[in-house]
Amino acid sequence: MTWTGWAEIAFTLGLSAAAGLPLGLYLARIWQGGATWLDPILGPLERGLYALAGIDPKAQQGWSAYAISILALNAVGFFLLYAVLRLQGLAPFNPLHLGGMHPALAFNTAVSFVTNTNWQAYSGETTLSNVSQMFGLTVQNFLSAATGIAIAAALARAFAAHRGDTLGNAFVDVTRATLYLLLPVSLVFALVLVALGVPQTLAMRVDAATLEGAKQALAIGPVASQEIIKQLGTNGGGFFNANSAHPFENPNAWTNLIEEVAMNALSFGCVVAFGVVSLARREARVLLGVMLALVAAAAAAIYAAETAPTPALASPAAQAAHVLAGPNMEGKEVRFGASSSAVWTAMTTGASDGGVNAMIESFTPLGGGVALFMIKLGEILPGGVGSGLFGMVVMAVLAVFIAGLMVGRTPEYLGKKIEAREVKFAVLATLILPAALLGFAAVAAVLPAALKSVSAHGPHGLTEILYAYSSAVGNNGSAFAGLNADTPWWDTTLAIAMAIGRFGYIVPVLAMAGALAAKPRLEPTAGALPTDGAQFASLLIGVILILGGLQYFPALALGPGVEHFQMQHLIGR
Repeated sequence: MTWTGWAEIAFTLGLSAAAGLPLGLYLARIWQGGATWLDPILGPLERGLYALAGIDPKAQQGWSAYAISILALNAVGFFLLYAVLRLQGLAPFNPLHLGGMHPALAFNTAVSFVTNTNWQAYSGETTLSNVSQMFGLTVQNFLSAATGIAIAAALARAFAAHRGDTLGNAFVDVTRATLYLLLPVSLVFALVLVALGVPQTLAMRVDAATLEGAKQALAIGPVASQEIIKQLGTNGGGFFNANSAHPFENPNAWTNLIEEVAMNALSFGCVVAFGVVSLARREARVLLGVMLALVAAAAAAIYAAETAPTPALASPAAQAAHVLAGPNMEGKEVRFGASSSAVWTAMTTGASDGGVNAMIESFTPLGGGVALFMIKLGEILPGGVGSGLFGMVVMAVLAVFIAGLMVGRTPEYLGKKIEAREVKFAVLATLILPAALLGFAAVAAVLPAALKSVSAHGPHGLTEILYAYSSAVGNNGSAFAGLNADTPWWDTTLAIAMAIGRFGYIVPVLAMAGALAAKPRLEPTAGALPTDGAQFASLLIGVILILGGLQYFPALALGPGVEHFQMQHLIGR
């Protein structure tokens, strides 16, 4: 550990939050239908899209209609992407004549990108054509991010409403988020990445000469355009499926910083926009502070763990053999150092992926444990674009309700009384994630068809299983290497887990928003619990850590179950 490493972590987190402020203020105008400087250019296009789709932009939707619209839009996106992946052998811009994906992998990939997970059980540069990369994956990178932003907008309007019965228009929210925010920002920074050395071409191979004089074919393609929306939308994976560690995706320190900041800037911006639209800027600052505090703590723990020697090298036997015990640099992005890997991993596992420029399976037990714990907390720190915000609001609703019962205060949040209906929806959203995660993991831990894909024995093998389903349900998309996920069992069950983690969470959140919108907006009373200061921030952190930590006890209980069934593929001989 060095002071420069700590300074890099602090600078990266601070710059990400600072970038979220102007983005959030701009996003608030988009949510409110206000004028933007892009209206003269994009206004006619927006109106044309509504006319083409038969959408009345002035029509408002209740929570159920809003939810159905979101589900229908994403269902159409799934079927279109599935068709693109299966039929890519018939599409143009395929000079390598790559065939279509097999059905199970195409199903997994389509669900993955529609749910903003971007789990990849394949290598993109050797599996997908340019059409599949651009018109398949990249399009869904935009739409999945816009979906999360739309849900956050609906929730903000719910708190601002006074006895309202609508949350906005889902199609308008997705369209405006894409046109006025994601597209222009991606265009600008894609050009910046190209200028800094990231490829952007329709060619799929370039010949290079090695130092020995041999020829080598290097995979390239439209990398920059996919890389930037991957990071802005916290999508992850990437053109090369190397999680931004590939030198063509991330060639130097400047691209590394841009991609790190882009990964969470819009997520922080959603919190700022929420505060503006819901008329609760002070409370939004508390949510932002909690996000930063937990991500900073995770980054610090990972940095401390990964700059220390691994337990094996620090053991008495190794010391007696005069083994040099240095920092654990295995699997790190050595070009940028352990501090960059630490902050990137903390921001990533607290998000909906965005890429991990280190291999988590090579972390120390503490470093890998912190990453797994962050994923188990759900998409709240700061989470995927939009989903981090509404995940934090769910935690805040539970916190004020629990604290109100304990200390005799009126459970209110942002001018809305929190009663049984809202709490039931919040609890349902919270329970869906661990139920799906632990349910699939318990079956996989004793099922021979699943265990064939687990390469490690003992606790590490169990961790591979838990991490895979945690990543899928949390719409994270990173993985412990060693798990061969491209099999019918893993392709199918991980896809189902991703869908549950995304839409099984969104629907209760929208139902909660509908219930909140129907309530009168009240002025704060002396009997209400303050939610705009350090006291509530501490309470919120405690609730988040407890709810996340409780998931570990059932997970640990899987161990004896696996041993009971004596699955030697997992527990060893």
